[in-house]
Amino acid sequence: MYTVRAVTAEELLGAAERLGGLLADTVDGGASVGFLAPLDPGAAADWWRALAPEVGAGRLLLWVAYPEPDADPGTDAGTDAGRRIAGTVQLRPASTANGRHRAEVAKLMVHRADRGHGLAGRLLAALEEEAVGRGIRTLVLDTETDSPAERLYAAAGWTRVGTVPDFATDPAGVPHATTVYYKALPAAADSPGR
Repeated sequence: MYTVRAVTAEELLGAAERLGGLLADTVDGGASVGFLAPLDPGAAADWWRALAPEVGAGRLLLWVAYPEPDADPGTDAGTDAGRRIAGTVQLRPASTANGRHRAEVAKLMVHRADRGHGLAGRLLAALEEEAVGRGIRTLVLDTETDSPAERLYAAAGWTRVGTVPDFATDPAGVPHATTVYYKALPAAADSPGR
């Protein structure tokens, strides 16, 4: 089992090394998330640290997933400090006056050791719930065409918009097409439990 929760800028700084390890694992696994292999874990941790001001200002929301303490031996059940990070996802709300109803989903990552347990879906669900609560009604994202992530987004109710040829490279530097998706969310008053 896993715990999924949003983190503050301070918590992000404290988790930067562990998030760097997750990012390096994701890139080493071949995922196209904006980095080339081999990715130095220290450089990956620095990339996370550089996001702290955006998180602190609310321009970026960040969730992390931790294994439950009994599944992660040697950790303190009362704190997330030092716990292994199994996954993460980001939400970047639009900053323009005419775009405050939309946001971009980015950097959905699950460690290779934690895949196959529905964790990516749980991270997306947490993000979507928060987005609805903030009045965000339209989410967008892009992912490598024909990647396993496409099956996840289709199953989670995302709508495929189209593809852009040679939009991004994989970690080896080989260009691949990217598929763009969107998801319409219910208004806060229409969402379940509200």
